[in-house]
Amino acid sequence: MIRKRHVIAGVLLACVIAALVIPATGIGSGSKAFSLPTKIGKGEGKLTMIAWEGYLQPEWVKPFEKQTGCQITYKYAGSSDEMVTDMRLGGGGTYDMVSASGDASLRLIYGGDVQPVNVNLVKPWKQFYQAFQSPPNNTVKGVHYGVSLQFGPNILLYNTKLVKPKPTSWASIYSPKYRGKITVPDNPIQIADAALYLSKAKPSLGIKDPYELTKTQFDAAVNLLKQQRPLIKKYWVLASDEAQLFKSNDVVIGAAWPQTEVQAKGAGAPVADLIPKEGATSWLDTWMLSSKSKHPNCAYMWWNYISQPKVQAEQGVFWPETPVNKFACKYMDKIQKGSCHAYHADEPLSYYKSLKFWKTPLADCGNGKKDCIDYTQWLQAWTAIKG
Repeated sequence: MIRKRHVIAGVLLACVIAALVIPATGIGSGSKAFSLPTKIGKGEGKLTMIAWEGYLQPEWVKPFEKQTGCQITYKYAGSSDEMVTDMRLGGGGTYDMVSASGDASLRLIYGGDVQPVNVNLVKPWKQFYQAFQSPPNNTVKGVHYGVSLQFGPNILLYNTKLVKPKPTSWASIYSPKYRGKITVPDNPIQIADAALYLSKAKPSLGIKDPYELTKTQFDAAVNLLKQQRPLIKKYWVLASDEAQLFKSNDVVIGAAWPQTEVQAKGAGAPVADLIPKEGATSWLDTWMLSSKSKHPNCAYMWWNYISQPKVQAEQGVFWPETPVNKFACKYMDKIQKGSCHAYHADEPLSYYKSLKFWKTPLADCGNGKKDCIDYTQWLQAWTAIKG
């Protein structure tokens, strides 16, 4: 199964600006106040969703429908921008829920497009690894605006025969040593990866959060990526494309997802992965509920169902990606031997703490000033970097 995620290349800026704008007046600007439910009522019989392709497979949707009577209708989206636009224009009336990634979730929260959730009504939530219970991409000022689902780190993938010695730092993907043999994702959020590297390589920049960058910090990350541009063989869009690049030896090192490594190894490529000493960024998906949802009880039933370890394991192995429920491992290995370890679902707490989960870059970095670079400028800069 090929997954489309965060594909922005080729999209005209004018078509997505509406989805990128975040109201300046704060969380939920223009939306009603919400009181959290204290119990889950009778299901409304229906649930409408926007999701990443494959997130609503019949293997786990049909059992849910049978158990709850909530019939799911859905649309698969090709990008985070598409999800934000659809929720903004059709939330409630057309869609109840969205499987938003970290580069979209804050836009939905600050835009008033999604509502808070009472996580105490989602029983498996307490089984989540601590890092995924209240992550900053879906929890603001202690208020939960969704329930974490699955994640995938941006790993450093390399050819074990052609890359010597074993790399330890992201510096390797900016090194002329591998000119023409490097690949990274075609995604504006790659700017955060550069910022994460610079936070350790150039501590004088004062980068604390790779998604909260002042102009000086942002310019430094962009300049690093512009210097990297001549070294790049290809900016990849699909994990399967990157796996093929490693199989053919067209590239020997690059930023990847665990599913890329699985596919590359399956094709016979001699690859290995690691989280470099600077840490890594990571996508994390969240099921969020429209502020205008007409079927909230079915939504809470879905949160409870999709958060169970067995169902999380089924979805994790289907991709591959990593469940947030710490009890999913034993089910993963029953479905596919070794998948728990292959998808990093059995890592120690230190591993999860080393990951910087995607979140939407905002002008307001929480200091009361508008001195950070927002997502629209990230998108514009990424276009210039590749150009």
